[in-house]
Amino acid sequence: MNRREFIRNSLLSSAAVSLSGISLASTRHPYRKIKVAVIGTNGRGIAHIEALSHIPDVDIAYICDVEQHALAKGVNAAEKLTNKRPKAVKDFRTVLDDKELDAITIATPDHWHALATLLACQAGKHVYVEKPCGHNPAEGELMIAAAQKYHRLVQMGNQRRSWPNIIEAVQLIHEGIIGKVYFGEGWYANDRKPIGFGKIVSVPSTLDWDLWQGPAPREDYRDNVVPYNWHWFWNWGTGEICNNGTHEIDCMRWMLQVDYPIKVSSAGGRYAYHDDWQCTDTQTASFEFPEGKAITWIGRSCNPYPIEHGGRGFRIYGEKGTLVNNGGDHYRIYDLDNHLIRESPSKPTPQNPDVINPIGPGVQLDLVHFQNFISAIRDGIPLHSPIEEGHISVLLCHLGNIAQRTQSTLICDPSQKGKIVNNEQAMALWTRNYQPGWELKV
Repeated sequence: MNRREFIRNSLLSSAAVSLSGISLASTRHPYRKIKVAVIGTNGRGIAHIEALSHIPDVDIAYICDVEQHALAKGVNAAEKLTNKRPKAVKDFRTVLDDKELDAITIATPDHWHALATLLACQAGKHVYVEKPCGHNPAEGELMIAAAQKYHRLVQMGNQRRSWPNIIEAVQLIHEGIIGKVYFGEGWYANDRKPIGFGKIVSVPSTLDWDLWQGPAPREDYRDNVVPYNWHWFWNWGTGEICNNGTHEIDCMRWMLQVDYPIKVSSAGGRYAYHDDWQCTDTQTASFEFPEGKAITWIGRSCNPYPIEHGGRGFRIYGEKGTLVNNGGDHYRIYDLDNHLIRESPSKPTPQNPDVINPIGPGVQLDLVHFQNFISAIRDGIPLHSPIEEGHISVLLCHLGNIAQRTQSTLICDPSQKGKIVNNEQAMALWTRNYQPGWELKV
């Protein structure tokens, strides 16, 4: 099977395939536009709008955000790209009553991902949700349960699952081009600046701070959290390993064909600066699997020195050679004498892999993943990253954080879907406390 045939087959699998008990054929909407709401438009949501605008017969009907400027930015972007002005909505929950609405896409802060997904599934909507799929392991499990209970499609935004050259690289690895593979090594490097010490100030009149916090326990508004630095606070964010490490860890797990680990460890801390940042800015997380394989991920949020000429990427080591990716949709394969034996035929990545773009990889590479999501709704083809798969990769990232926060090596039980054994302190972080009245329910 050549590359084109493989990609075609991967995208056009039988509509009768069942995913988590969902008959994909039953999700088809072939005779009308797919009506979508985009939620959260102060960052990745703009990329959602751009990608969706390139897919025929998709109606971006609603733009939702709790901050007025972000809401206006999203509405204006959608109107410019589609020549149609969507309705601006502050509280996305109100649009779920629209019976013609087919799907929502979620680009909110991490602490909202699970609740928004659950509410959408309960309302009969399909979901595209950014990584990480949950703020903690329990939320990922709830999202899987919701997709199954309400027979909805839930796709996670780990776009590499749809990138043609990455798909081809996975096929080559699984076919044995470098023999048995046993170790993956990933990295992410950036040049993030200190965030200082926040001051409690009045909430801006343009922001609904209570709705922004949603299910998270309430805190006073500080001037160094919104719009981006929430990533580095445990109440709302999940650190760099979930923010960016998810992508490379997912690719390595995919290529090594491993799921739940047996041991997880982490070393690191907030080393670069002294400020309010609570998560690590420097981290080495390691995962061992029962198949005699391992993965390591290195995060450097505040030092951009590249590896393999890229600020992010991964290497897969096998008994006959090595596969290298430096962040984009491209691969190189070397034998044990370090001779290049194969390289992806094209480099469609529209950005320099040395440049870390917080908005995403560009519309070309976002588009293929969104197209898969829309095609799954319309035509019944399988999702490339169903929530069941996305959750396992994100779980590894959460376990890396839990090992780091508890300063312990975690022993996990693969037969219990990765649950931590004999460590009550660590298992306490499997879930979180919620603001009263905002508890998550399937």
